Amino acid sequence: MLNRFFSSFWYSHRRWLYGLLATVTALGLCIGTPQPTQAVPWWQLLLRGVQILQLSNISNEQEVQLGQRIDGQLQSQLARNRTPISRHRAANGYLNQIGQRLVQVSDRRDIPYTFKVVEDLKVNAFATMGGFVYINAGLMLKAENEAELASVVAHEMGHIQGRHAIEQMRQRAIQAGLLSAAGLDESAAVQIGVQLALNLPNSREDELEADQIGLETLRRARYAPSAMVTFMQKLQESGRGSPPAILSTHPAVSDRVRILSQAIRANPPTATEVDGLDSTAYRNKMRSFAP
Repeated sequence: MLNRFFSSFWYSHRRWLYGLLATVTALGLCIGTPQPTQAVPWWQLLLRGVQILQLSNISNEQEVQLGQRIDGQLQSQLARNRTPISRHRAANGYLNQIGQRLVQVSDRRDIPYTFKVVEDLKVNAFATMGGFVYINAGLMLKAENEAELASVVAHEMGHIQGRHAIEQMRQRAIQAGLLSAAGLDESAAVQIGVQLALNLPNSREDELEADQIGLETLRRARYAPSAMVTFMQKLQESGRGSPPAILSTHPAVSDRVRILSQAIRANPPTATEVDGLDSTAYRNKMRSFAP
């Protein structure tokens, strides 16, 4: 009799019980997890229906999707600043050709990469999560050869490989009180991502790691590794008194030059690591992009 009663009760109420179990489980997870200050209550998250990101274990797919949203906001911001993404097919194609050559030998090929030229004569470059790399036209003109340009692209890819933007986003969200036990609102993540790409400097540790990753990627692609050092030195010299934009968000250049030079001396380039040093060919390429 009791068995039949419980069986009848279970089948007639199981939908309600499933809902109750899910709610209790969610409540238990939120209560059992330490809450930062200003954390959003779990019931507000349910009412909002917002998409929440767990930055500590974000998947490649989530990273790419977030990067795409950040890219859309970045393009709008750049257009408002009158420095839009270039529509010059040949210039973007050339940058993409260099970038994809580096991607083929990088340690992180599990996401797609997109390389874009920004119509800005300031010497600058930046990247965001999900494989998006942006190079200013002014930097392309400042480079002496293809290897120097490739060294900057490889460095920015190093930030993506090191997932530096994700960690910076987590830190900024904590400082702003936006990171709850459930995670970070995706809309807030996009806004932080745009700020990180355009305005906020990387830490010294992130810069050094991106340099090392970039140098190794450059060598694997058979570009001359010395180009990374010569381009940094060129920027350092031209920036005395009024540093270019790229140096304002990339600190400790002298330390980076010294460490990279030591790494190259300790492991001299092979006979095949010499590509990209033809300055004449590069200058002709840049002139061909002129309107």
